[in-house]
Amino acid sequence: MSVEIAQKLFTDRINRIEVSATMAITAEALKMKAQGIDLADFGAGEPHFATPQHIKDAAIEAIQKNFTKYTAVPGVPEVRKAIVDRHAADFGSNYAVEECVFTTGGKLALFNAIQVLVDHGDEVILPVPYWVSFKDIIQYAGGKVVYVESDEAENFRITAKMIEAAITPKTKAIILNTPSNPSGAVVSREDLEAIVRLAHAHGIYVLLDECYVYLNFTGEAVSGGSFTDCKEHIVVLGSLSKTYAMTGWRAGFALGPKPIIAAMSKLQSQSTSNAASMVQRASIAALTASQECVATMRADYITLRDRVLAGFETIPGLTCTVPQGAFYVYPNVKAFLGKGGVKTASDIAAGLLTEAHVVVVPGEAFGTSEHIRLSYAVSADVIDKGVERIREYLTKLQ
Repeated sequence: MSVEIAQKLFTDRINRIEVSATMAITAEALKMKAQGIDLADFGAGEPHFATPQHIKDAAIEAIQKNFTKYTAVPGVPEVRKAIVDRHAADFGSNYAVEECVFTTGGKLALFNAIQVLVDHGDEVILPVPYWVSFKDIIQYAGGKVVYVESDEAENFRITAKMIEAAITPKTKAIILNTPSNPSGAVVSREDLEAIVRLAHAHGIYVLLDECYVYLNFTGEAVSGGSFTDCKEHIVVLGSLSKTYAMTGWRAGFALGPKPIIAAMSKLQSQSTSNAASMVQRASIAALTASQECVATMRADYITLRDRVLAGFETIPGLTCTVPQGAFYVYPNVKAFLGKGGVKTASDIAAGLLTEAHVVVVPGEAFGTSEHIRLSYAVSADVIDKGVERIREYLTKLQ
């Protein structure tokens, strides 16, 4: 279908957004795998671990006991209590059950929050690089994205001073994703508090994507929800997907002021309604049982990160900041642009896929033009194989 026909046939809001770049890459990789092609797949951000057994057992028990009916739209009180209790224990927040909504994945929590807060013409400040869906969800709501370039030389640092320079009378919200997808950068406690207090003083909402909050390698996991005196302008957007290897379960949540959570629940009541009932029971088990599985997975990610970075050091011209969280590396490929017919990071990603059979996501999807993203939530063997293929491909470009 041509662009012209799509513009006439579909609504303006659907024409304002694009297909997720990571999902598009994943779809292409699946086609190649189906053809029997051996890929080193660093595309999708998905834990390589199985969901811990006690979480699976809780879901199975729920099904066997016929806990398979509708629940309250924002989730059963027990799952919301488990969320607020876990967050309070780990970060010192003080949310009530009524200030929590359980959603079908963290992305839905983000989508609903933006839909109820951002109107046509409102500006939303978004640090670069950014997760692929932030821009499109803002634009779907009719908002205007205001980009703030981070400092790669300082590990993609974002400061309150940088945010303040982007604030205008139309600013409605700021999105912070820490640890970051795609760079793995972590906003320090000092910078996070300064940004939260700046927003609070201006009456601006801070939407905190804490999808990777437990995959923080600095030794001090921090949440914006810790700054309780600013909570009226904070919305915490969380997910169990990465923390507990539950991506396919679609288990997310939001914590925030009661009126905002009520509005999000109202919107949810007219879209997905409640998240799957047995997933809610599984989530209770994840949140209330021992958190040793989280620590084990986090330690493994650090080992895998270091393995990738060690491999990158053997590739002349490739540079990469050291991720402080999540499970991504975001190497800079500027040294290879303009060589061997390659002009863009997308060209490099395409060449790696078709020639080297390595799946990566080009930086253009995240707002930068000189990077590629790799998820190292894979086995050590895949890392070794993939790095060797990347080395061979990039060396040919020199």
